[in-house]
Amino acid sequence: MNRLQQHQELCRQFAAMLSYPVENVVIEATACSESLRQINPEASVPLESFIGFLENNDISRIEEVFTGTFDLQSLCHPYVGYQLCGESQQRTMFMIKLRELYQQYDFISRNELPDHLTEIMRFIGSIDDQDCRQEIIREGLLPALAKMTQGVESDGHPYVDVLNALQNFLIETTAPVSECPDVNRQKECLS
Repeated sequence: MNRLQQHQELCRQFAAMLSYPVENVVIEATACSESLRQINPEASVPLESFIGFLENNDISRIEEVFTGTFDLQSLCHPYVGYQLCGESQQRTMFMIKLRELYQQYDFISRNELPDHLTEIMRFIGSIDDQDCRQEIIREGLLPALAKMTQGVESDGHPYVDVLNALQNFLIETTAPVSECPDVNRQKECLS
């Protein structure tokens, strides 16, 4: 498996972990932690706490914590457009652009809005276009994740561990702007 394929697989694994919890979430989290450890050991550290939380709680408690985190705390809603723009016309335009990108790359979204964190992670986990992937990460995911982690109301929260691991992974695997082959193309994908 090459570096791009590893990155794509990890994006899909993070999407599964950040979706509404199902019985096999601990299996998903463990697989993600093992994959992440191979390419970025430091980024995998926060996932160990999350896996401990999953192993020590039943599915109803995990669902309760998930809902309390992402549905009841508006500062941590898992919608990238909402995190970047609030409820505004800009968010609507952002979602329209995402739908266009999804169609361009023949990506089929699930039952979530196009700016849902898991949809975007699944999308970048399915395309090879490095410029588009990096732009989405830099201009959308990283700023949204920074706001989301600040929005959670308690330290040591299990889902903050997942968001921190995701943020560290995306920072580490995204080339600095100066290394981008065409700096002028950066904003083209989402603008």
